[in-house]
Formats: sequence, C-alpha cells, structure tokens
Amino acid sequence: MKKFEISVLDLAPVKQNKTIHDTFNDSLDLARMVEKLDYKRFWLAEHHNMASIASSATSVLIGFIANGTQKIRVGSGGIMLPNHSSLVIAEQFGTLESLFPNRIDLGVGRAPGTDGITAKALGRNPMNINQYFPQQIQELQRYFSVENSESLVRAIPGEGCDIPIYMLGSSTDSAWLAAEMGLPYAFAGHFAPQMMETAFEIYHQNYQPSKEFPQPYTIACVNGIAAETDEEAKKLSTTLYQAFVNLIRNDRKPYAPPVDDMDEIWNPMEKAHVMQMLQYSFVGGKETIQKQIAQFQKRFQVDELMITSHIYEHEARLKSYDIIRKATDALNAGL
Repeated sequence: MKKFEISVLDLAPVKQNKTIHDTFNDSLDLARMVEKLDYKRFWLAEHHNMASIASSATSVLIGFIANGTQKIRVGSGGIMLPNHSSLVIAEQFGTLESLFPNRIDLGVGRAPGTDGITAKALGRNPMNINQYFPQQIQELQRYFSVENSESLVRAIPGEGCDIPIYMLGSSTDSAWLAAEMGLPYAFAGHFAPQMMETAFEIYHQNYQPSKEFPQPYTIACVNGIAAETDEEAKKLSTTLYQAFVNLIRNDRKPYAPPVDDMDEIWNPMEKAHVMQMLQYSFVGGKETIQKQIAQFQKRFQVDELMITSHIYEHEARLKSYDIIRKATDALNAGL
C-alpha cells in the first residue's frame, strides 16, 4: 500500500430550513478548516436544476473559496465541458489563476450534470459530444499555451497560465482518453463504483506520458462519514441515503436531517440500488474508517483520495473531515 493524499469534493449542499447563502458560508468554513488540516485540494462540482446542490456557477464559487483561503488548491470536480465554450472556460480559469497563482485546478468531465431537458437548455448537442469533447480539451491546452499568442483567438486572461487539467470519469470512456492525452484521472466512485477498478487498469496500462504529467496520477472520489462512534456515523449517513433515494425518485429537494430508521423511507428495491451506488462509502468511527480506507487503498493504490461528505449538521461535517484526516495520517505514518 502506497502513501496517498486526501482532498475534498464539495457539492455546496443545500439543506432543509437553510438558505443558499448559508450553504456558501458553510462551504467556505469547511475549506478553511480542511486547509488547516493540510488537505491537498478543495474541488466543487457543476450541477444544474437541483434544489439540493448550489454549485452550478462553479467558476464563481471557486473564486469565493479561493479568496477566503490561503494555500489550499481550489478547483472544479468538475466543469462539464460540453456545457460551455472552451474559450469561456479558459478565460474564467485564467482569471482565477491570475487572482490566485499556483492554486487553481481545472477538472473536466463530459456528462451534463443534470437532466436531459436542462442539458438542452444549456445548449448541449448530444450528437457530437463524444467527438467534440477531446477537441475541447485540446482547445483549452492551446488557449493556456504561450504559443497561442500568435493566434487570432486568444484567452486573456488564460494565455501562459499553468493550470493543470484533470480528466473526470464515471465509466471507462474517459480512462482511455486520459491515458491517451497524458492527463491525471479522477474517478467518481462516490456514485458510480461499478467500473472504477477496470477504469484504473485501463488508465495505467495505456498511459502515454506528457510533458506536464510524465507519470500517471489517479484520484478516487468516495463518500466519507466519520463520527466519534460507529453508531453515530451510521445515523449521520442516513442523510446521504435519503439523498440517493430522492435521486432514484427524481425528487431533487434539499438534504434532509438524519433519521433513526431508513426502512421507513426506502423500499427493498430502492435500498439495494442505493447501497450498490454507495459501495465505496467509509462510515464509522476513527478505527473503522481507518480499516475501510486501508482496505480500499490496498486494492486500488490511488495517489489521492477525495472525500465528499453528505452530513446534515455543519459541525458534524467538520468533525468528520477532522477524524478522516487523523485516520489517514495514522495509515500514512505506518507506510
């Protein structure tokens, strides 16, 4: 088992009886705390038309978080590139990098981050996404390059900025592309665990070194819910379970507080579906979390573990990331 970094994926979760203003302040408070705990990076994800997630204007929120912190890397996990013009994203992230030098990451994915009707409202053309997505990444690389100064179309700010691009995926398609382009690869194991092992194998076996990334680099995003005891963590996890039941039911309402008995909420089929989607969820006290992470890392040998945490109470969420940091430190110290 090799040593690994840990980071945060924040969806800017909107909770029942809380405002979106509250959500943004909680995200900033979390970023400041994990920065003190030496988490490597703090990423935000682009989603649309969901009352439970407030990170739709991802670039704007990255600026808010970066401005309120000092050293932690801040970025997108990710920008859903086919929703946007490559030039606009180059300009936005060039602006962010110019404001916060050497702290900005650009993670990109091809999924819409929403439903079909909203994807259409965003201007996506599903007929050419798979063909155009690799071209968009090449466009970003060109806009960020110094050599593009002679082009008729330039990203100002953006040109000459050292902004690392990360490929996101929830299936094997992006693993092939990340390997071919020599980019780091982040897999969405927090909701799509089925193909993660195969995707990482494809990525490592086919990796073509690039100037920026001579070695492959893998990130696994997982759910993490830690508390003082296993029992407390299991109860906190019911907020996560309710959120995924709502997804199955196409009900995008804000996150709900934990409950004592999930069997009063889901039916057996929904339970089986949710537990399958949440296969890579670490839930428990420090010792339990430590064992779960150790088992995961022995199997996958990732370079970085990115934790997303659906916990209703803000203070409990902060405590969870503190416990996970301590569990990870204990593991890495023994390697």
